[in-house]
Amino acid sequence: MIEPGSLFPSFSLPDQDGNVVTFDDLKGQTVVVYFYPKDDTSGCTAEACEFRDTLPRIPGAKVIGVSPDNTKSHRKFADKYNLPFTLLADTGHVLCEAAGVWVEKSMYGRKYMGVERTTFILDSQGLVAKVFKKVKPAGHAAEVVAALP
Repeated sequence: MIEPGSLFPSFSLPDQDGNVVTFDDLKGQTVVVYFYPKDDTSGCTAEACEFRDTLPRIPGAKVIGVSPDNTKSHRKFADKYNLPFTLLADTGHVLCEAAGVWVEKSMYGRKYMGVERTTFILDSQGLVAKVFKKVKPAGHAAEVVAALP
């Protein structure tokens, strides 16, 4: 897991419209990067909608969601819930692995690999300013707003 003070991993991933977003595109601004397991599931929808509703209180910061879903799934998710921020498709979980959020999980006794819900706040240089681990969706966006500089 990336710790505060570390440089966020470099990446180049498509967004919900198929446009490639790179790490260098984010420099010069505060960025909230939140990793979530799956589009249009209850917890992920709650988290995304809270970020959507909280966006007016996040002036000057860019919000980006990242999951292993593909661009088509992201577009459908963004349209369904009117999400006004970028969703990156990390289908090969390259960024998830580099950020340390691709972990072994267990559900009903079955072990599998998946995304551990985690949020990073990056400063204008691309350094990790704050990490929220094992996030609970309800109320998380307010925690992020309170932690922004």
